[in-house]
Amino acid sequence: MKREFFTTGDGSVTIHLPEWNEQYHSKHGAINEAVHVFIESGLQYFLQQRSIKNISILEIGFGTGLNALLTQIFSEEKQLSVHYTGVEAYPVALCEASKLNYPKLLNTPEAKFLKLHEAIWHKPASLSENFYLTKREQFFSEIEDKECFHLIYFDAFGARVQPELWTETIFSKMYRALKKNGVLVTYSAKGSVRRALQSVGFNVERLPGPPGKREMLRAIKGD
Repeated sequence: MKREFFTTGDGSVTIHLPEWNEQYHSKHGAINEAVHVFIESGLQYFLQQRSIKNISILEIGFGTGLNALLTQIFSEEKQLSVHYTGVEAYPVALCEASKLNYPKLLNTPEAKFLKLHEAIWHKPASLSENFYLTKREQFFSEIEDKECFHLIYFDAFGARVQPELWTETIFSKMYRALKKNGVLVTYSAKGSVRRALQSVGFNVERLPGPPGKREMLRAIKGD
């Protein structure tokens, strides 16, 4: 599938798929969206609820690696040990990742960002004292983890182009993959997504969305 690059509202670059008229991030700002949805509403929220220093995260849609980079930076600043698993069916190539300007805007070495993409698939990699990455090239429907993760970043392409990724079937897998009181965050706020999450057992709340989006969702696994 053809991939194009364009600059979003906060100056950060994202990838656009013209065949679907879909992009990897919000046109209003790739970095702003990722920070608001996954770091502030996900990781920081979880740590406020649980006083732990060792956290496991599953990302649904590893994509450009932006969420992983932000999480690595956060883990190093807070001296938090993060075991990060990124699932992606259609990986971004290293030559494509090198066109993304996240390191410059985040004032972090480009080599740190590219190491995320250089890491071998299906093999755990220690990228720093605080950040451990495992990338899995697989379809989301193949995920069978059981009570492995504290937090899920659900960052799949939107329901408009891939509705099969936003169903009870997929969210039941997410529910099983989370530990008790685990948290799932997503940029989506569609009513059908909220109802699907609730139907498999999540307690769901609407939150203010990132720039350009009114709402997002956070879901919490109960007993």
